[in-house]
Amino acid sequence: MGKVLFLLYVIFLIYFLFLAEWYGRTGVSEEYRYNLELFREIKRFITYREQLGTFAVLTNLAGNIVIFVPYGFFISMASRSRGFFKTLFFSMGLSLCVEVTQLFTRVGSFDVDDILLNTIGGVSGYIIFLICNGVRRKHDVRNGKKR
Repeated sequence: MGKVLFLLYVIFLIYFLFLAEWYGRTGVSEEYRYNLELFREIKRFITYREQLGTFAVLTNLAGNIVIFVPYGFFISMASRSRGFFKTLFFSMGLSLCVEVTQLFTRVGSFDVDDILLNTIGGVSGYIIFLICNGVRRKHDVRNGKKR
């Protein structure tokens, strides 16, 4: 079941990050924008939140975190050798791959702030996994199940 959910998540991620028209993925842009300064876009979204609107701010800031939470959860669930730094590394790696792909395909924009936010999302997924796994283990111990 976990593998099927992970596959569905990857399909959703590819669609959302590269094809979703409602999120501005209408094709290759003639003028390409990128951000190499950490916290630049985050500060811009916070500073101009009134002009940009709540939806745009939440979509950019919280959305970049939330979209990677399942990734951190699933890679922790699927791996026997899991850990904080492994999840941090793989979340950052996947996010970097997405951003570089956006850079070369000119779909979306390369943004180091997105890498940071996506990585926070992946690590959050790992923490959620740890909590769920701890609850499951306590439940199994109470019911006398061995793993």
